[in-house]
Amino acid sequence: MLAYLVIREGSKWADVFRLVPGQAVTIGRAPTNQVVIKDERCSRCHAEIFFSESEWILRDLDSRNGTAVANTRVRGDYILRAGDIVRIGQSQLRFVHDLSKAFTESNIGPLSEIDTVGSEVINGSQSTDDSSVLSIHEPSTITHRRMQTRFLEPREPDDASLPKVGRAAASLCRLAFELAQAPDVTSIADLALAGLFQATQVDAGALFVLPRNYSGEANVGDLDMIAARTDSSLPYHRVSTVLASTVLREGEAVLARNVMGDSTLGSRDSKGVVDATSVICAPIRRDSRLLGLLHLYSTDDERVPDPDDLEFTLAVANTVAVAIDNLTRRDELAEDLSTIRDENLQLRERLGVQSEIVGSSIAMAKVAQEIGRAAPSRATVLIRGESGVGKELVARAVHYSSPRRKGPFVCVNCAALSRSLLASELFGHEEGAFTGATQRKMGKFEASHTGTLMLDEIGEMSPATQAKFLRVLEGHPFERVGGTETIKVDVRVIAATNRDLERDVAEGRFRRDLYFRLRVLEILVPPLRKRSEDIPELAHYFLQKFNAETGRKLRGFAPDAMELMRQYRWPGNVRELKNVVERAVVLARGELIEPDDLTLSKLSTAGDTGEHTPQPEAFKPASLAEMERDHIRATLSATNWNKSQTAALLGIERTTLDRKIRRYELMDERVKRG
Repeated sequence: MLAYLVIREGSKWADVFRLVPGQAVTIGRAPTNQVVIKDERCSRCHAEIFFSESEWILRDLDSRNGTAVANTRVRGDYILRAGDIVRIGQSQLRFVHDLSKAFTESNIGPLSEIDTVGSEVINGSQSTDDSSVLSIHEPSTITHRRMQTRFLEPREPDDASLPKVGRAAASLCRLAFELAQAPDVTSIADLALAGLFQATQVDAGALFVLPRNYSGEANVGDLDMIAARTDSSLPYHRVSTVLASTVLREGEAVLARNVMGDSTLGSRDSKGVVDATSVICAPIRRDSRLLGLLHLYSTDDERVPDPDDLEFTLAVANTVAVAIDNLTRRDELAEDLSTIRDENLQLRERLGVQSEIVGSSIAMAKVAQEIGRAAPSRATVLIRGESGVGKELVARAVHYSSPRRKGPFVCVNCAALSRSLLASELFGHEEGAFTGATQRKMGKFEASHTGTLMLDEIGEMSPATQAKFLRVLEGHPFERVGGTETIKVDVRVIAATNRDLERDVAEGRFRRDLYFRLRVLEILVPPLRKRSEDIPELAHYFLQKFNAETGRKLRGFAPDAMELMRQYRWPGNVRELKNVVERAVVLARGELIEPDDLTLSKLSTAGDTGEHTPQPEAFKPASLAEMERDHIRATLSATNWNKSQTAALLGIERTTLDRKIRRYELMDERVKRG
């Protein structure tokens, strides 16, 4: 669907903009818009036009002064029809499918023919018939360009319609445009040689460059050939050392004709035969800095380069120098941006550590104090807490608050890897150490040199790996898996676990000496149920986070929903709370999160014995005799009235049991039923 916006600002027609299906067009005062309107009544991002379901749609972007079509303010999406006039401030945009129908003959005259270079010209005349849209101050022409300039169109090299200088200038213009878009030096070299072969009388050549950031006097041996080309049946032969040295030293381009037989100027093959009739050699310079060399020659007696070809080659060499310099600057900028991005990421991580440890309870204040005391030390830290309480955040806070904050922070989950893979992950491996080890790999210990290594779920580490890990903790060097080279690193270790390490030590599943080596400093992160005063703060933190990510605008939690979260035991701790809030933000139907939006599990919590046993019935006062009678009856029933077993369970004699049965008049229920 071909469509146009004929744009009028004030009393003058300003431009014609072509609308392309699949490309949304924004209109506004900011220069980032496709259609820029310099009108104070126009918002920075005022409106947009897009193609949907075979229709062009106009949508106002909550602008300050609104958007109108035919004096009617647009609310929601408006389907544009041919001839509609969109009004934004003092500007008018006429929507048409055919430029020939943009204006009636009575007010501006017929549309002229499309000219031969691909532009559309509207010839107009003055009129006062339509005072609401048109003005007597109309320009005589409006030009709308749809295609690239004709000077960038490829032309035959022997085009007689242009003089030689004009053809050379046009070729150089096209070549400069193409070089500016080249993604690498090889593409620049290929484009330059192709342009030179087309515009000059040569049939072989190459482009050489010096290494990046090359300094000092240029040496022929330092030139790297980026690309070579030949249009003859003979292969390309490298430039002679004498000629290249002269050009590099003097910094001047050289044209040498009739060099057949001159070994100092011509290109020689492997047998020393000179096959060039004429040679051009030009330096590639950027200001006073030498970047490389262009070498061209002709092997055909009928194609002899002239001084104009030398001038063109020198112009191409200068253009190539600019392209190479721009490419180098672009690569350096990309590297700098990558470095800055990494630094920003590390800074965000450092700042994010403190911002993500949310909670103002007494328990979290105690954790913050322990982090502050542990951070300056080099001692090993053991962080303990249930799954989901945020042990990794605490470890990051310790690292980024310590003198090692400029070093790397590396985290390894010991439970996610098998015994063999964990050893390889921690200490690295040599090529061929095991099946699949196709190359040497550096371990996490080496990767975290001068930094911090966090070992999550340390209790899942195998006994063999524990022994090797203990030696490294004690300062001994280690070897990669399958290697013999000893490696020594400077690493602070932070371990984390949700297991009862004391019980594992007692049962032989965890080394006693490693336990004491890890537990130099200990930070206990409390479960969420033991700091319920942090639940509202955490819930609102996650609500703001997911509002921003999803674009929702939920205002908060309903009071009964917040009370439900306060009373819930949170077996998954902060991780579960985060997931519950995320789901509620996505699925909530109102402006507040209601209890029905919260999906809470029925799992029991870990670490608190007896917290989830059924609640006892209401207390009923009873005498000791009544309690004894009921207990004896229940025990007899459980043993199927085996008196010997019952007496043993109760810790009394069989005769004593018989007396109590008679005293309490207990009777076997089976006898009653019989």
